[in-house]
Amino acid sequence: MSLASIILAAGEGTRMKSKLPKVLHRVAGKTMVEHVMNAAAKVGSDRTILVVGNGKSAVEAALEGYGVHYAHQTERLGTGHAVSIALEALGDETDVLILCGDTPLLSAQTLEALVQHHKQTEAGCTVLTAELEVPYGYGRIIRDAEGNVLGIVEEKDATAEEQLIREINSGVYVVKRETLLAEIPRISNDNAQGEYYLTDLIKLARASGVKVGAYMTRDAAEISGVNSRIQLSECEALLRDRINKALMTGGVTMIDPGSTYVDADVAVGRDTILYPGCILEQGTVIGEDCEIGPNVRLKRCSIGNGVTIKDSTAMDSTVGNDSKIGPYAYVRPGSVIGQRVKVGDFVEIKNSNIGDDAKISHLTYVGDGDVGENVNLGCGVVFVNYDGKKKHRTVVEDDAFIGCNVNLVSPVTVGEGAYVAAGSTITKDVPSGSLAIAREKQKNIEGWVKRKNR
Repeated sequence: MSLASIILAAGEGTRMKSKLPKVLHRVAGKTMVEHVMNAAAKVGSDRTILVVGNGKSAVEAALEGYGVHYAHQTERLGTGHAVSIALEALGDETDVLILCGDTPLLSAQTLEALVQHHKQTEAGCTVLTAELEVPYGYGRIIRDAEGNVLGIVEEKDATAEEQLIREINSGVYVVKRETLLAEIPRISNDNAQGEYYLTDLIKLARASGVKVGAYMTRDAAEISGVNSRIQLSECEALLRDRINKALMTGGVTMIDPGSTYVDADVAVGRDTILYPGCILEQGTVIGEDCEIGPNVRLKRCSIGNGVTIKDSTAMDSTVGNDSKIGPYAYVRPGSVIGQRVKVGDFVEIKNSNIGDDAKISHLTYVGDGDVGENVNLGCGVVFVNYDGKKKHRTVVEDDAFIGCNVNLVSPVTVGEGAYVAAGSTITKDVPSGSLAIAREKQKNIEGWVKRKNR
């Protein structure tokens, strides 16, 4: 069995009140359509065909690099029409998974169960269903007395009796390629909405003698579609709860899961503690035995083992084992912090390399710098990296000691083991093992205060 996916993503999402195509709104750090694509890929889908509408260019830009095939639905003529324009992009796959691009909670486990049920029952078409206490707005599954699926009736076309049915259509199907190619062209728009309903595929397939089946998911929340900002926030809460529970099951401690926000593609090692107010985003990886938080934001970062980060922000950076960051530190993109490094309060590091065992304790700016091992940067050190037109690098070699309130005007190098006296402004290289003093010699004017107050 080989599998392709057709993902319907042409909806305008008018209730979202947004310029952004609906499927590009993010849930737990990824666009809704990425969640759906990833779930399909995990069950073996080798080809993804995305049906897009007016937001085609925005969707293509957001999904660049995914190798997606696109079908452009210029007119909104229904889900059946959307699938029909995607057929020509199919390869030679034996079966096709049809999905909705606005269902970010749909899990790979549920899709796998659906695909396996479809395969084991040798059905030509299998629909994913769910049972809801209040099925308002969904198409209803029509069965005969033996429980065989006869068809799907949309809410607006359902009789009063049919509206009492609680088993609903999720909009997710697995269909054999030959069934899809044969039946989709037969769908008509003879209904209350004048649209081509994909749901008609079920009755048409049955009429052609094709075996039709259904698989009911145990978690009805998985099929929840997003049509408003309120529903977006509800899906966000459900997915983050799922993520947090998976992390805790895997050995991560969360002091308050309700105030800990972890994106879907974040990894956290065992025996790490996440304190309230943690925001871990977009592929961040955290090692074992760390203490993160409270109030920490990490975006696209790699954090080693035994690291402590408090009340700080880091982006696009790496922190080595057993280092301590914060409180109130800001590690900006392009920074690589070594092992056993101390980055203290109100320290900003940007596009810099910090060697093992370095200490940058407080009130310091390190921009475009290369700091060696066992270096001490005192309070108030500034790497003066910008000359008004270009930025330059500063190098502080191993075992150097930079006193408080020092300006290092780049490009400049402080040699290995050198000392820079407090209050100096360094504009020339400092040789290894030397002491640099670049400040006005102190002058005491005796009697000055008495004369001033006359």
